[in-house]
Amino acid sequence: MLKNILYISASIVIFFVGLILYGLILNSGELSLEEALRAKNLTSIENLRLIVDRSNYRLQIYSGNTFVKSYKSVFGKNASNLKSSANDLVTPLGDYKICSIDTNHKYHKFLQLSYPNEKDAAESLKRSYISQGEFEAIHIAFKKNECPPKETKLGSYIGIHGIGAYDFIFRNLPFTFNWTNGSIAISNKNIDELASIVKIGTPVKITY
Repeated sequence: MLKNILYISASIVIFFVGLILYGLILNSGELSLEEALRAKNLTSIENLRLIVDRSNYRLQIYSGNTFVKSYKSVFGKNASNLKSSANDLVTPLGDYKICSIDTNHKYHKFLQLSYPNEKDAAESLKRSYISQGEFEAIHIAFKKNECPPKETKLGSYIGIHGIGAYDFIFRNLPFTFNWTNGSIAISNKNIDELASIVKIGTPVKITY
């Protein structure tokens, strides 16, 4: 009995190590942002914009209309295309901006998005999910280019962040595992790169 348990345990460990090694091989060819810029004959990024492609699990960096590079990304635990409340674990679809940058976060770095935007708020008001007062609070924050208030039923604090303490394991998984609260997660190394070029107001489009 004990021997069977040991065999099973060893098999699980070997399988897990094999997965990580395979993931390391898959990630070994990734270009740094500097290398990607050189490959595109660019010296810097002008008119930075980010496109998050949920269907392909990628976060893409563009300099104007020129694609620069992309990062492997994972999203909210709930795969629905409709984010409708603070706790539904869905990554929203739409046009947002980076409204806050936190360089000392649980998940390494956190680039907060302006979710919910005015469109999100208007649709929720129309179906009477939020009150007129909640809508106006979101509207005022939008006009002031501030992050939306957290107190509404739509919530906020959705953004792009790293993985944190378990970065080595999660970034080297050779398969997709959505685990966030609705935010977009990339590796710690990649969020470091991204945080070095974004600023408050950088546009982010999330598509499916």
